[in-house]
Amino acid sequence: MAELAPAYTPQEAFTEASRCLFCFDAPCIMACPTGIDIPTFIKKITTGNLTGSARTILTANVLGASCARVCPTEVLCEGACVMLDREGDPIKIGRLQRYATDYVTERDIQVLKPAARKTGKRVAVIGAGPAGLGCAAELAQLGHEVVIFERKPLPGGLNTYGIAVYKMKPEISLHEVELVKSLGVEVRCGVEIGREITTEQLRAEFDAVFLGVGLAAGRKLGIPGEDIPGVLDALTFIEHLHSLPLHAVSVGERVVVIGAGNTAIDAITQARRLGAQEVTAVYRRGEGDMSAYDFEYELAKQDGGQFLFHALPVEILAGEGGAVSGLRVVRTESTPEGGVRVISGSETVIPCDMVLKAVGQGKQSSWLQQHFPGLRLRTDGSIESDPATGATSLPKVFTGGDCSNGGREVVNAVGEGKKAAHGIHRLLTGETSSLPVQPSRHGLKERKPLGSGIESPIRVHELLS
Repeated sequence: MAELAPAYTPQEAFTEASRCLFCFDAPCIMACPTGIDIPTFIKKITTGNLTGSARTILTANVLGASCARVCPTEVLCEGACVMLDREGDPIKIGRLQRYATDYVTERDIQVLKPAARKTGKRVAVIGAGPAGLGCAAELAQLGHEVVIFERKPLPGGLNTYGIAVYKMKPEISLHEVELVKSLGVEVRCGVEIGREITTEQLRAEFDAVFLGVGLAAGRKLGIPGEDIPGVLDALTFIEHLHSLPLHAVSVGERVVVIGAGNTAIDAITQARRLGAQEVTAVYRRGEGDMSAYDFEYELAKQDGGQFLFHALPVEILAGEGGAVSGLRVVRTESTPEGGVRVISGSETVIPCDMVLKAVGQGKQSSWLQQHFPGLRLRTDGSIESDPATGATSLPKVFTGGDCSNGGREVVNAVGEGKKAAHGIHRLLTGETSSLPVQPSRHGLKERKPLGSGIESPIRVHELLS
């Protein structure tokens, strides 16, 4: 489970930072959803001011340490770096960001401070994931009292439970939660809305509510054999790596991963590094249709992952003892309309003893409609909100992160949490605070929404009919 890229030594960090041109109107800043002043933090590394460098980062993005490890920098800040055109090699912004944030973390240097002036307003944040933490930290620094409610035993959301171990250990996420708490934010874990506290109590006790509830559980394939032993959702598999000793995590010898997004890539690589002899990804479309980033795809292949494209799962087979013995698939081909169709007589069986489903997560629409009646949702089940402020159709209720954007990156969630915090601040005080930078995409590759695979049983049945 070695890290993808080891931490820089001081000499390596200085050498890399010295390559930066410190651009005015730097495109890397505009490509960062949290608007980190990247040239400034890099310049401070060259002058040896690592505390100041980390302060620049964490002021803009309180989860800067985790984002340094898990952000797809190749298609965000580094993808916008002007050095790509000059030398073909961008500044390694992510690794420099890690170098600066690790410096203050390892020395327990406090670079963020609680607000000196309190507003007397209270805000409830539902969900202790990246969006909730980003919103809470910003609100606390604006002088508001904030309480985060999290149903799981530990805070941090996917940063704690769902990031591949070779990218980031959960300890990094939990340390960032402590940073947020140091700003005066209260975090209550093991509290489920509707059970330990009602929405009526929230409205009575708080002046505003932020919804950062993320996505729901992994979606069903809708095929026979899905519930037999040895079939697991990929996110659950990754969560086991965070909550159990590695030797206690079960992995098959021949594993099939269904899906071709970034979660599927994580599952492939984690299974291989845990000792699986053979890991094959099965995807109903072609290589060019994958939602995984190119660099993630290359990583999986380097780790020995195999890919079977244009293959549609139709049944998970059980062998002796009732455990998984294989995956029955039919081959597909692309249609001129952009869909896929089944090739008659192409059925085959892939032998395996474990199946990991990575076909996206559902939306929280049922939960939201139950606990926040009248909340306007989009047709895909995500929360409809003002992109500039996070305001929803309900008074004093704001949102951000995956439950609103449908499923993007950690840094997007933090950025949306920040925007919502400023929207809440203006609502509660009438003050117009300094809003975060509005990022420009600069033609960079957008991540496809989570759940764009074969997750719909109706779709599978249509293809087979």
